[in-house]
Amino acid sequence: MVTKKPVVRKGTAKELKGLEKKIGKVPKFFKELTVNDPDMYNLVMKMEGHVWDDGELTRKTKKLIAIAIAAALRDQHAVRAQLMGAANLGVTKAEVEEALRVTFLLSGMPAYVYGKAQLDEVMKK
Repeated sequence: MVTKKPVVRKGTAKELKGLEKKIGKVPKFFKELTVNDPDMYNLVMKMEGHVWDDGELTRKTKKLIAIAIAAALRDQHAVRAQLMGAANLGVTKAEVEEALRVTFLLSGMPAYVYGKAQLDEVMKK
């Protein structure tokens, strides 16, 4: 009989919930790191805290930057994941639209349209 590995290492569920509250949807592959490569998981979690914690920029501002970058890269998963966590930080749809206009200025119409399409699907108001 083959024993199936757990998807998430025991003791990490609370940590992952906290991360999900900070950034939005946590990808399945990242959850699996807790079991498949715990050292990498620990390094990424340390970096996540360093990057997302309030500093000179608030988490909210960092979230808007992350959405704009993901849209510029046309990374559907990243755009949607960042948008899903945006409301937790008080980010409004109007603020995202303004950030996407900056993306348009620097990355062109395709990035703006891409981000806007994801925004309209994920954030209704």
